[in-house]
Order: sequence, then structure tokens, then C-alpha cells
Amino acid sequence: MFPFKNNINLIRDSNRNLYLQLCDQVIGYIKSGKLPPSTKLPGSRKLAEDLCIHRKTVIAAYEELISQGWIETIPARGTFVTGSLPIINPEYFDTSNSQISSKEKSGFPFLTRLHLQRNSSSTAQSKILRIDDGSPDHRLAPIEEIAKIYRNITKKSHHDDLLTYGSTHGNLALRKSLVSYLNQTRGLHITVDNIMITRGSQMGIYLASKLLLSPKSKIVVGTTNYMTADNTFKEAGGQIEQIPVDNQGLDISALEKLCLTKKITAVYVTSHHHHPTTVTLSAKRRMNLLRLAQQYNFAIIEDDYDYDFHYSNAPILPLASNDKRGNVIYIGGFTKIIAPSIRIGYLIAPKDFIDEAASLRRIIDRQGDTLLEQTLAQMINTGDVLRHCNKVLKIYKNRRDLFCSLLKSKLNEYFDFEIPKGGMAVWVKLHKAYTWEEIHAEAEKFDIELNSDWRRYDNDNSGHNGIRMGFASLNEEEIYNLIDILTIIFNTIQKNRKPIL
Repeated sequence: MFPFKNNINLIRDSNRNLYLQLCDQVIGYIKSGKLPPSTKLPGSRKLAEDLCIHRKTVIAAYEELISQGWIETIPARGTFVTGSLPIINPEYFDTSNSQISSKEKSGFPFLTRLHLQRNSSSTAQSKILRIDDGSPDHRLAPIEEIAKIYRNITKKSHHDDLLTYGSTHGNLALRKSLVSYLNQTRGLHITVDNIMITRGSQMGIYLASKLLLSPKSKIVVGTTNYMTADNTFKEAGGQIEQIPVDNQGLDISALEKLCLTKKITAVYVTSHHHHPTTVTLSAKRRMNLLRLAQQYNFAIIEDDYDYDFHYSNAPILPLASNDKRGNVIYIGGFTKIIAPSIRIGYLIAPKDFIDEAASLRRIIDRQGDTLLEQTLAQMINTGDVLRHCNKVLKIYKNRRDLFCSLLKSKLNEYFDFEIPKGGMAVWVKLHKAYTWEEIHAEAEKFDIELNSDWRRYDNDNSGHNGIRMGFASLNEEEIYNLIDILTIIFNTIQKNRKPIL
């Protein structure tokens, strides 16, 4: 008979009732084949005695197992594992009483996507400082305002409908608020029919890609580009065509030459500011890009993730503000303005495209967080979002100035960079005498998380040695500490280098 006494481990101070723990373990042994069909089980008195528990606990467990169909009682014979269950070859018998198994390999085939794999540090949370590629400082998020409005919304009975299924286009109140907000701040000319709410800008990129691209579709990006966007286009089946990027953004003359030889479906552009180099697409090139889109009937996916953070002067209005023929798909969000966890973005396009995107959204994410969307709508209406944006804009500008001044005064002999006119990161190019591998290795010794996946910036394998170094998420003290440590790191590398004879 199966040795229940040695193989049932009941934890008396667990939140799960003893009879359910007993059920769980018996079911596990049945599933593993260690208790085959028609195996006789001990009587309730005997099992209670062996496990040092009350007989009623065993009876309750047996009744539960019977109700689930795992065991059956045969009159005048006893209790047995249900005879109609399939026979399973017993697994290796584990005498450690452990019910935990490590499942590292699937028992079935599935598709793997190498282009989506990314190197990341598993110790990032333990680092004392982290250089990201341009994230906001979540410590500045207006948590009190969000919490206050959120609580008020949940307390009012007329908001109960926010807890039900809503439109795949997103919360109507937020769409109306965004129409007014974006028309005023970005010079757009849209109605609620032109906007849908997404879970961050990435969902907007994904939905646009799935609707635009097929295995033969060609989408144009810069030779340096946002890697996640590239991966999204590949996942949708698109073929990526690259054109140069210079200090005025995408080279539109190169795009025009490409249009003469190939059918272009879409162009992806981070117009303000280009990811990763931070340059702004010039006004002249914006006009020419719109002209080409109308002439060759391709879509422009304008990812305007950084519009609100421009320090030198007023930002150039987005391409979407001058789109007269419906060629621009405009994407933005609030993760940069408020915090990365506020997964609210928007997709703006002609009505027919928005309706189709909303239909597609239904099969991947029925709807967003309607309560949070209602909260954000009220924050826009009361001016909380704009006030917060103006507040952090000043803070990030000061951090940019400090970061760049220290980078220039202490590390100028190692890096080439331009002070960015906006955004949350500096595009730095490490001198070719050094490698990011050796910088990263030294940074690990100082508990610095140094943007470990730097290779993702070199889309065209040109070896430009550049990465984004985010400054917005670091306060002034952290910036000073970081530059001091980087100085030590470079001095150490210099010191350890063998002189050339």
C-alpha cells in the first residue's frame, strides 16, 4: 500500500485548510501515477491515526475528492482511486515530501522569436545607481492627486458603470478630454472619432503594425531606431528598409530615392526627438515627408513619445498637425509625463483606421483600466496634468544641464555628445579606443547598472559606439555620484592599459 504516513506533509499554520491540503496531495499522487486507478485507500480512522489529524478532517477530504471524481466508495469494499481514470506511468518516487517541481522545459513545441530576445540584468533592482535610456523620475509622479481623484470616482455611485465592460475605443470622457488637450497643445484637428485609448504607446505601435504590414510590406526606419519598434514591425511580418539619420533627423531625400524603386507601405518616425539620437526632424523635412506620403500613398507612424519635454524653445508641431489627407498615424502617451506604470496612451488616425484598430484590440486586450482613464480625464480637465508637466519640465532641464556640464568637464576625453534640446537622455558616443564591454565590466564592481543592452542601438552594425544615457530619473546628488564613479572607472581602465611600445 502507498506509504501515506511518510508522503503526506500537512502544514498546520497554513492559510489553506488541512483537509484541502490532504486533497491537493492525494490528487498530485494520482496525477503523477503513484496512486494508479482502483488503488485502495486507507480507511478514515487509519489515515487519521497515521497523519495525527482528526478523523473528520479525513472524511471531509474524502468527500471533496469524491465530489471531484478522483476517488469512489464501493459498498462493503472500501474507498478506491476512481477506476475509470487513465493509467499514467509512475514518475520517479520522491522521498523528500516535496510537492514542488521545476518546470523549465515545455513538453510541447512552440514558436520562438529570436528578434524579441533582449539581454537584461537580473540584478538591476540591487544596483545603487542605474543609467537608463531616458525614463522619467517616478518619484516625482503626482501620486496624491491621482489617489484623491481615484478615490472620489470610486465613491460615487454614478461611476459604477466604469466597472463593467466598456468600449474598445477607450473611456469616452478621456477621449473627449484628450481631443481638447491635444488640439490645443499640439495643433491637431481631431474629434473623438479619431482617437482610441491604448495601454501605452507601444500598443499603438503594435496595432498600427498589424493593420498596415504583411510579409511583403516595406516599412522605412532610420539606421538608428527604437529597437522595440523595429521588433514590432518584424513581428507583424514587415520588411524593414533603413535610411540615414543626421542632425536634422531622417534623411528624406534618401527616402524619396527609395520610393522610386520600391513600394513603401509606411515610414516610422520619432519626430520629436528621434530615438535614440535625440535629434529633431527639421521643419523642411517634415513638409517633404508629408508630401511624399501623399504622393506615394504610404502611412506615417509618428511616435511622439517625447513632445512635452523640449527645453530650448517651443517644440515644432507634430506632422499630424499638418496632415490634410489622412496619412499620419499619431501615437503618444502619459508614461513619460507621469510614470512608466501609468499605461495610458493614445492612437490618433482617420476614423476608419481607428475603428479597425479598436476591433483588433478586442482580441488582445478587451479594454484598459477605465477607472484610471476616468481619473486621468479629470486631471486633464482640472489642469493637473499640465501643471505637473510644467513642473517636471523645469526639473528635467536642470538635471540635463548639470549632467551635460559634468560629463563635459570630467569625461569629455572619452565621449562625444551634443546637449539635447529636449527629451530625457543624452546620445553619447564612446571614443573608439574604448568599448562598452569594458565599461560595463568595471561599472558592475561599483553597483552601477549601465544600460546593459547597449548593442541594441547599432541597428545597421556600423559600430558607432553610441548609447543613450538617461538623466531625468536621477536627482542632482545621484548625478554627481554617477559622474564621480564613471570618472573612477575610466581612470581605472586607463591605468590598467598596457603602454604601446
